[in-house]
Amino acid sequence: MGRVIAITNQKGGVGKTTTCVNLASALAEAGRQVLLIDLDPQGNATMGCGINSREQEITSGDVILSDCSVAEATLRVTHMKFDLIPSNSSLIAAEVRLMELIGREQRLRKALEAARNDYQYILLDCPPALNLLTVNALTASDGVLIPIQCEYYALEGLASLLETVEQIQQMVNPDLQIEGLLRTMYDGRNNLANEVSEQLQQHFPDKVYRTIIPRNVKVAEAPSHGESVIQYDRGSRGALAYLGLAGELLRRERLADRQRNSA
Repeated sequence: MGRVIAITNQKGGVGKTTTCVNLASALAEAGRQVLLIDLDPQGNATMGCGINSREQEITSGDVILSDCSVAEATLRVTHMKFDLIPSNSSLIAAEVRLMELIGREQRLRKALEAARNDYQYILLDCPPALNLLTVNALTASDGVLIPIQCEYYALEGLASLLETVEQIQQMVNPDLQIEGLLRTMYDGRNNLANEVSEQLQQHFPDKVYRTIIPRNVKVAEAPSHGESVIQYDRGSRGALAYLGLAGELLRRERLADRQRNSA
């Protein structure tokens, strides 16, 4: 059964969507069956896959509202070797409708029940806000991957997000785990970045990924070409970092499987 991972941070501009697209691509390169679901009305993940979000008549909003199945909403991103459920501004209206429904926080989880058998990884690109779409994503997920830019307000925003995760665990999803904290847009020449990185490792020694995503122009350029950085420039520092992240995630998964089997 596939693992569902929400990639989220209520703070914008931390590399959340970039991580979602590039991690999906890296996992697909490793031979995994991957579905990326764009849950942000801005549709940036959709555009980053080379698909015009404004032209999509069926989106993730239709899946959440049960107007269509996961399979009916899915597009194949051939050049990146994974599947996508797109998003656009229609998701704003879908969220308004969602607020009126019974069991509204469980809608995405129920929609994904069958799809878990078709994919090894389902990645959810969440909006940069703790709204009902994000709550749906956290309720449907096994783990939360949190991209963090090592800057002054990073730890404050992280504390708020962790409180939300704890509330979701207590109320609707007791199995939800923190998948990992990912340092993004990292510049080792910046003293503040190094200080925040050290604080993260001190406070969350088992959760911070060893992989660090550097500030890299190729990562920034790739979305405008409708490609992940792995397709755009596989030899770049950014591409190597995301391939390394996928490898680290897969190693953690194998270790967890061995521990469960030996218990």
